[in-house]
Amino acid sequence: MQQLFDFLPLIFFFVAYKLFDIYVATAVLIGATGLHYGYLWLRHRRLQKSHWATLAAVLLFGGLTLALRDETFLKWKAPLVNWLFALVFLGSQLLTDRSLIERAMGHAIELPKAVWNRLNLAWVGLFVVTGTANLYVAFWHPGIWVDFKVFGSLGLTLLFLVGQTIYLLRYIRETESSSATEAPSKTP
Repeated sequence: MQQLFDFLPLIFFFVAYKLFDIYVATAVLIGATGLHYGYLWLRHRRLQKSHWATLAAVLLFGGLTLALRDETFLKWKAPLVNWLFALVFLGSQLLTDRSLIERAMGHAIELPKAVWNRLNLAWVGLFVVTGTANLYVAFWHPGIWVDFKVFGSLGLTLLFLVGQTIYLLRYIRETESSSATEAPSKTP
């Protein structure tokens, strides 16, 4: 549910773009993102690092787009944020004892270290591909860029999550099977 809520500023951006233009849509994106993260801050008294990065990118690139009346800045936001996330995920795997994906999901599922590493690298790949696809569409197919930014990126992410779930199912089943065989017998 939180992911859907996080998606609202982008939906508002899309609607404003379709009704007006890129500059009105950019102002709506900045306002909606500020309100969204302001609400989260008031509710939880903290924001995740990814929220801070997204907020900073929206303010920086959106602000430059509006101030200089050049949509090129906004077009660079998605690729740069995606590539930044790819670097953070990769850095977490190379420089720390637990990858970022393990830190995020480790409380919910137990996996071997090699599986966590593969999963983390898959997220790195998703962010690199999504960022590159956003860049390609923004500059080589600008007529569909906003549509792709909203629905193409979401589609890529949903496909990835389905693939990740299918990949993880075998480990969840193995964990459940081993837990069932290790349970003490209740026969007298």
